[in-house]
Amino acid sequence: VDEDTDEEKTYQIVGETEADIAKGKLNIKSPLARALIGKEAGDSVEVMTPGGGKSYEVVSVKFK
Repeated sequence: VDEDTDEEKTYQIVGETEADIAKGKLNIKSPLARALIGKEAGDSVEVMTPGGGKSYEVVSVKFK
């Protein structure tokens, strides 16, 4: 959940060749993916984006 807008999104962390942000597939090397790795439900993450810092709350984690 984006802590500024309350917008909820689902992401899947994938390898570089599978990445497609329009389909919610994050490149494992992206700043957001790196921030999310190892986090659990209820954790908050801070990510630096080209537009400035963003805060997200992890709602759930699933492994495929």
